[in-house]
Amino acid sequence: MRDGWRLAWGTFTALRVPPPSAVDAGVAGRAMLLAPLTALPATLVWLALGVGARTAVVAPLVAAALALVATAALSRAMHLDGLADTADGLTSGYDRERALTVMRRGDTGPAGAAALVLTLLVQAAALAACLGTDAGVALALLALVVSRVAPAVLCRRGVPSARPAGLGATVSGSVPVGGLAGLLAVVTVIACTATTFGFGVGAAVAAVVVVATAVLVATVVARRAVTRFGGVTGDVIGAAIETAVAGALVVAATASALLAR
Repeated sequence: MRDGWRLAWGTFTALRVPPPSAVDAGVAGRAMLLAPLTALPATLVWLALGVGARTAVVAPLVAAALALVATAALSRAMHLDGLADTADGLTSGYDRERALTVMRRGDTGPAGAAALVLTLLVQAAALAACLGTDAGVALALLALVVSRVAPAVLCRRGVPSARPAGLGATVSGSVPVGGLAGLLAVVTVIACTATTFGFGVGAAVAAVVVVATAVLVATVVARRAVTRFGGVTGDVIGAAIETAVAGALVVAATASALLAR
């Protein structure tokens, strides 16, 4: 379990942790299942900024922008880099090898830049809307945490790696379907319990939809990656996290507006 913790924190955050003593399928699978917990540092920042927005210490849009900056810094902007590379690969043509070559280059093309700008715009707007109510803040925090379920969704058994080496090859197929189901059950139960006691049944229903949206977005990204690239890569995992955040935040913002009526 210690190696799984180390791999999860070392992969998904900028925090310095000792390297795992060994990395095999078991360690990789545990790391992917532990990924939601690596959102804790960013969650604390979002919570503080949410309180600031609710008490008029900081404007909601400014708070949302700062929250996204902090999240990028805490992850070394790795997920955003993956989003840009994946977008460039998807728009490079229909040749699989060419797409993977474009993704490996590291530079950002027009499609990657557009994906970054548009995704961050959606995230900032939706998060700012969530900060208008206490229930919205809670749902936004849930959206951030549940977006980190995406690695487990993409690395479940049956989803291949697009390359024979790299992060994707290390973690692909490492998450048992039962483990993924257990993770989703735990996240959903905790989210429902917390929102029910804090904000009522309506918020609990919204929480379930937020969780489902993040999982759906990650599943769509995984399917597209398999169809287009032949499997997943580290970049695709990052892209799934960022798009899952965006989708979940849009649902959270919509739900918070409905709950406020």
